Amino acid sequence: MEFKRMLRHLALPGWQVKRRFPEAMLARIEASIRASESGHRGEIGIAIEGGLALSALWQGVTPRQRALDAFAALGIWDTEENTGVLVYIQYADHAVEIVADRGIARHVPAARWAQICRALEARFRAGEYAAGCASAVDEIGALIATHFPKTDDNPDELPNRPVIL
Repeated sequence: MEFKRMLRHLALPGWQVKRRFPEAMLARIEASIRASESGHRGEIGIAIEGGLALSALWQGVTPRQRALDAFAALGIWDTEENTGVLVYIQYADHAVEIVADRGIARHVPAARWAQICRALEARFRAGEYAAGCASAVDEIGALIATHFPKTDDNPDELPNRPVIL
């Protein structure tokens, strides 16, 4: 367990995440997701987490592990064609992870997802939270649309609203 990381997480009040991602911004991100999903058969989710619990920190849980947990807990895997993609934002660690279900992961290399993550982290460092999320959603949507373009039957299988964990 890294002491600096533990302090970062335990000292982060919940209101700080909500201040960075206020309701109006969550609504704009939700609209970006809805617009993107109108052009393909995938589902995009965003989960934002502030500080981790002491027990998770003690166990050395990484942002990637938390992203996988959130992917399962939020049911992002539960789509007809296995085309769910979760963008997980670990605010205290300043980390972004993308978890893609097997349907879309088969077509997009892990390095491409990592590239989107690093670009989003850079936008966050610049204070561009809403624009960064919208850009990531657009990039992910374009990747999904390449392999799973829109059809006449294109149900919205999962909620579009970003979730603060």
